[in-house]
Amino acid sequence: MKIFTGQANPELAHDICDALGIPLGKSMSRHFSNDNIEVQFQESLREADVFIVQSLAGNGTFNVSDSVMELLLMIDAARGASAARITAVIPYFSYARSDKKDSPRISIAARLVADLLETAGADRVLTMTLHSPQVHGFFRIPTDHLSAEPVIANHFITHLSNLEDAVVLAPDAGDIKRASSLAERLGAGIAFIDKRRVSDTKVEARGLIGDVKGKVVMIVDDEISTAGSLIEAVGVIKEAGAKEIHVACSHGVYVGPAVERIAGLDIVECISTNSCYVSPEKMAACDKLKVLSVAPLFAEAITRIHTGESIAEMFNA
Repeated sequence: MKIFTGQANPELAHDICDALGIPLGKSMSRHFSNDNIEVQFQESLREADVFIVQSLAGNGTFNVSDSVMELLLMIDAARGASAARITAVIPYFSYARSDKKDSPRISIAARLVADLLETAGADRVLTMTLHSPQVHGFFRIPTDHLSAEPVIANHFITHLSNLEDAVVLAPDAGDIKRASSLAERLGAGIAFIDKRRVSDTKVEARGLIGDVKGKVVMIVDDEISTAGSLIEAVGVIKEAGAKEIHVACSHGVYVGPAVERIAGLDIVECISTNSCYVSPEKMAACDKLKVLSVAPLFAEAITRIHTGESIAEMFNA
């Protein structure tokens, strides 16, 4: 088994290797003067079970498109180097948001990226908390879809009391299933906000379903990008009389004004996992940001894939 990383989130790959007790594989990536990307593995991959860790996200140096291209090149290079099997480990699959044709003459980008990964030579995919679960079906190669729910639930269990009087809130109707699963794990109630998305950065909250008055509310979403939806959700439940608000997401993308917006919200904390890189500058700018590690989760999944054990058993934890 060999694990390599792209440039989007090498810290997570190092943490996964630490959890597994193995060194991170040696590879190189650079931009040419014409902005093309070159990748090179600096050790033999012949007949190896190769795992390439790369979130499809930016990190201040690489943008999302760079991350996608680098991953495709690494997969292709590994195939050319006679790897026995190649697994693309994609903690954050950003194009999962483009899962349907909701406007004329647009691409269903999630399906296209899935096809590109297969064409490049990936034998299987390991990802986490897709924005739309149906994106799983776009892959024609074996795909394991992890959930950050156990990590988020453990945080709330260890940091909050009286969870039976707390409420898990889905910021829109599409997140009810995810919120309901977490609420069941915590023994908490559930509520959701009916909202309408006006644009990529603007949403309109139309109503709150559920009782949050005088309660500790945990807003749970798959990702926070610009925090526009979060502002609307916090406003609605504060108006409804919530006593205390905690926020959690699987993917803290935090682009544009997100960090500034979160810093100005009347919330206790905003939790994300390290599926996306959150820079020290962002952490310093907002003391409400907290990052939980999913490295042990991915380490166990990688071990199970390598040894041929069931991934499904992890969901019973």
